[in-house]
Amino acid sequence: MTTTSSTTARERIVIFDTTLRDGEQCPGATMTHDEKLAVAELLDTMGVDVIEAGFPIASIGDFEAVSEIARRTKRATIAGLARAIPGDIARAGEAVRHAQRGRIHTFVSTSPIHLAHQMRKSQDEVLEIILKTVAQARDLVEDVEWSAMDATRTPIDYLCRCVEAAIKAGATTINLPDTVGYATPAEYRDMFASVRERVPNADQAIFSVHCHNDLGLAIANSLAGIEGGARQVECTINGIGERAGNAALEEIVMALRTRADVLPYETGIESTMLTRASKLVSHATNFPVQFNKAIVGRNAFAHESGIHQDGMLKNAETYEIMTPASVGLTKTSLVMGKHSGRAAFRSKLDDLGLHLSDNQFQDAFERFKALADRKKHVYDEDIEALVDENLATAHDRIRLVSLSVIAGTRGPQRATLRIADETGTRIEEADGNGPVDAVFNAITALVPHKAELELYQVQAVSGGTDAQAEVSVRLRDGERSVTARGADPDTLVASAKAYLSALNKLAAHAVRVHAQHAAAE
Repeated sequence: MTTTSSTTARERIVIFDTTLRDGEQCPGATMTHDEKLAVAELLDTMGVDVIEAGFPIASIGDFEAVSEIARRTKRATIAGLARAIPGDIARAGEAVRHAQRGRIHTFVSTSPIHLAHQMRKSQDEVLEIILKTVAQARDLVEDVEWSAMDATRTPIDYLCRCVEAAIKAGATTINLPDTVGYATPAEYRDMFASVRERVPNADQAIFSVHCHNDLGLAIANSLAGIEGGARQVECTINGIGERAGNAALEEIVMALRTRADVLPYETGIESTMLTRASKLVSHATNFPVQFNKAIVGRNAFAHESGIHQDGMLKNAETYEIMTPASVGLTKTSLVMGKHSGRAAFRSKLDDLGLHLSDNQFQDAFERFKALADRKKHVYDEDIEALVDENLATAHDRIRLVSLSVIAGTRGPQRATLRIADETGTRIEEADGNGPVDAVFNAITALVPHKAELELYQVQAVSGGTDAQAEVSVRLRDGERSVTARGADPDTLVASAKAYLSALNKLAAHAVRVHAQHAAAE
């Protein structure tokens, strides 16, 4: 494993996490208020420098989340996003005003295609907008970040004029994002080097990278931007975000740490918390982490090839360039079972970084005991899935009571399903083209809706024929898309739980929208 001298001078890279803003724009990844607070708390604890907590003008919920995170956060700077519109900037300023360190992050398009088709403004008009809106933001907070949306498709001469204007108006951080994931590393590095060389007041601001992963180059481009002079990296846990996502925070941090021999930079991130952060965000968004995901994927430290296993047994450095412990990964243990008590279960939750209230703990413990009666061994992954479901469904209005399914080669496949809500219990039978279709048809008969099923995915939580199945379901109702998960040793029960959880999320959103409209009237 590569090591470097502790005396080597290393420049500090500011880690700007936008999981709660850009990450939440990923279709179906919306988090609840409490989930956002939990993610923000962990980001602050692990050493993230700037937390972009949301887009305050977008909704009352977003404004309240940013405001509460600003009040609670102890170390990180809290940023609110704002378009280059006076109302947006005022709202962002109001949201972050209680933070110990607040930042307004304002942006405007600069590329010809955006100016012509989205902004419908001339270059000079956009320059005037930059001067006015950055100055407005600077009157509200000392820390102002300005972004040139679609910077990588903006002519360099005009980009330099915009950057100079933003710094002149008071911007302290300049972000040049690869908004559509179009750039190559060499192009991105050269863009930063050129802008910093040509803009006369460039030394008065920190430059930032924000890379999307449409061509799979987000990490490479981010590192190239650092080489070009950027000293802030904008990223998200698990790389979630619009379209193909953003640069992943865990990959940036471990690339800088592992290749310190050629990348003389450091971050303030406690890397042993990366796996915990990945799991928390995956649970909150109901987005499973792909098995082969770098750093935090299930297979990131798994070795199946005989040659690799032989090398690992002789010396782990033959096939591992970092240790599992360095990212907070521990081996799965088999110590939990039906004879385990409350103290052992609480200790296991602490080891897994899962912290529950007394009521949540009691409910999770009862579910654990029920699961232990059905499974010979209860793995760490089983407990994580159980707690995840417990937290995700705590406020669900509609709950699964029972399910029985008739299936087989001859058919027909038929599901009998009973649910409970505030009106009592109801039961329905339905046929389907297979058992899963029958289950979902029964749910639709009990809870009529027009949502479209966009995703149905099943994976085993652990090994063995008695493994829990974890089912992910994504539903779209109009412009709203939600993702939910359910876990159970019975795949069909897990499917019903996930589908009902997604419907509960859609219903809860509809209630919030109705309340906001009523308040506005």
